[in-house]
Order: sequence, then structure tokens, then C-alpha cells
Amino acid sequence: MSNPSTGAWSPRALRLAVAGSVVLMFAAGGLFYYAARVAADKRAANAGNETVVNIHPRSCEPNALSVAAGKHSFRIVNQSERAVEWEILDGVLVIEERENIAPGMSQVINANLRPGDYTITCGLLSNPRGTLHVTPTAESEAQARARPTLTAFIGPLSEYRVYLSQQGTALIKATAALQQAIAAGDLDAARRAYLPARAAYQRIAPAAQRLAELDNAINARADYFEKREQDPGFGGFHRIEYALFKQASVQGLAPVAGKLADDVTRLKQALLAQSIAPDQLTGMVVRNLLSLAENRSQGEEERYSHTDLNGFAANLEGAGKVIDLLRPLLARNHAELLQRLDAAAAELDTTFDSLTRDRGYRPYDQVDAGMRQQIATQTKTLADALQAIDPALGLSSL
Repeated sequence: MSNPSTGAWSPRALRLAVAGSVVLMFAAGGLFYYAARVAADKRAANAGNETVVNIHPRSCEPNALSVAAGKHSFRIVNQSERAVEWEILDGVLVIEERENIAPGMSQVINANLRPGDYTITCGLLSNPRGTLHVTPTAESEAQARARPTLTAFIGPLSEYRVYLSQQGTALIKATAALQQAIAAGDLDAARRAYLPARAAYQRIAPAAQRLAELDNAINARADYFEKREQDPGFGGFHRIEYALFKQASVQGLAPVAGKLADDVTRLKQALLAQSIAPDQLTGMVVRNLLSLAENRSQGEEERYSHTDLNGFAANLEGAGKVIDLLRPLLARNHAELLQRLDAAAAELDTTFDSLTRDRGYRPYDQVDAGMRQQIATQTKTLADALQAIDPALGLSSL
């Protein structure tokens, strides 16, 4: 008989171990099969309401789409060799988007579309745009007739317009300070001026990102240009960030800073010229927060300066402003939702506070993966709570 202290297994123990392994293997296989069947069933259920778009290096296939009004899914498949984005535009306004789609991967955009004609972008900014025609349905026409009164939203929308004006002015002033530091050849001063300018932009980013051309000029990352950082079209904040924090130089930045100053002035004018419908107010904030949760929380946004937390906190300020504007409407009959919103915002604010240091926020490359995931999860929780506002206030049919 073998000595148990030697660690040897008896034949019976070996048989039991092998049998257990086989059982576990079949159980795992069964679970995998079940999960695959569930996923397949879901895909089959949505097959009639999902359009697949393949992004190639210089084109999309198809690039002319037609769908019925209402809820529709677009599966965007990246067939190119670099991360790309795909957007639905109504004129210059972004209706829905999905960014940072990795090569060989796909992502789904779930859109609730009104009848009309739209434009679609396709990967790189230099690629030709496509078209999307949305045909009316009996349901969309009935919803249009049943829209709730908009009188209650006049106050919040007017106040948000004032907020955009104030923050637009702050952005113009902060960008002017950045431009002056660059013109003076003062690298340290330019680096210091970069942060308040970015924060001012991020407070109004949800509204600014609706204006595709200006947002691309001001805020596009190098990924969306054919030659990346060396592309002559690469400008705006991230071109300046690249020079200041990666190249440690202000050389050649004066024209870039001058154009950025012109663009942020145009941005303020465009924001005040555009009307925002009640059902668009929370939707644009939700999109901004979801981009933070799904992409920017990984450190993609401020990849040269690692000042991501500065922008995240500004995004939260902008979201908090919208919550406060709608607070009187929610307090009447939706106190529970308001508590949920406040709790989610406070939780995220506490997380950001824990990452401060003497002179601002911790560099994002010093934030570990666990904390990055916490930021993403808490941001998604706030976005989910914001998404409940429109149904609660009767705006879902707008």
C-alpha cells in the first residue's frame, strides 16, 4: 500500500479524477453550447432589424443605406488595419456614433431614427461619406402626432443655452492664453494653459460633438488621419498636446494654435445658432459618457499628456448641469430617479476626488487597471440613469 505522505495517487483515485475531468469537460461544453445558442437566437431575432456595414481602408460597404423609421441596429465591421469610427449625421449634427472600433472587430449602434435623409461617415476623415434614407412608418407618424407639450422644457433649454454661452466664452479665453504661451515660446506655460482649455472644451463636449466638422477640427485624435501625427490635416487640441508633451516643443505650433483659436470662436457661434430639442438634451450627454466608459477610460484621449482625469471631471460637470436643469421636472413625479442620478454622479465625483494630488489630478498612466475599470463602471451607471430621463418625462416619442 502506498504511503499517503509520498503524494502518490491510488488507481481508484486516478480513475475518479479522470472521470471528474470528463464530467467537467462535458459541463463546460454544454455551457458553451448553451451560450452560443442563446447568442445565435438573439442574432436571429434581430436579423431583420440589423444592417451590417463593412469599413474598408478607403470606403464602406454598403455606403448607401435605407431603413424604416424607429429602432434599428447597425453592426459596424472594421475590415481595415486601424481603429476607426462610424457616425450618422443630420446635416452637421451627429445623431449616433461608434468610435475606436478595433481592426477585425465589430460594434453595434442601436439608433432610434426619425424619417429623413442622413449622412454617414466611414472610418478616416478623408474617406467619402455615404447616405442613409429613413422611411416613415405608421408608428413614427402616430408618435409625431402624440408628442407631449414642450412648454415645460423652455426654461431648462434656455438655461442650457446660457451655460453653453458662458462655457464657450471660457473656452475662447483659455485657448487664447494657450495661444499666447505658444507664441511666446514658453513650453512650461503652454503646458499649464493646456489643462484649463481642455477642461473648458470638455464641459460642453456633448453639445460640441454634435457639430461634426468643428469637433473634428478641434478634437480629432491622430488615429482618424491617414498619416496619423504626421498628417498635415492633424490639428486642434491633440496636435498641440502631441507637440507639448510628446515632442516637448512649441516649434511650428503657432499656426495650429491660431487655427484652434478661430475654431473655438466659431464653435461658440455655432452652438448658439443650433437649437436643441428636449429629447436631445440628455441623449447627447449619454453619448459623451458612454464614450468615456467604453473607450476614453482606457487612456486613449490624452495619450501624450496623460491628463485624462482633468477632462473626465469636466465631463461630469457638464452632465451635472443637465441634471440640475431638469431637477424641477423630475422632482415632481420622479424623485426616485432623481435620487438615482444624484447618487451615481456623487459616486463618480468621489472617485475622481480620490485621484487628486496637490496640483490637480494624478497622471492617468499612474491609474491602475482596476481603478480605470471602476471609472468606466461608474460612468456607465450614470449614463444608464440619464437614459431613464426621457421615458420618465414623456420624451421617448419625440
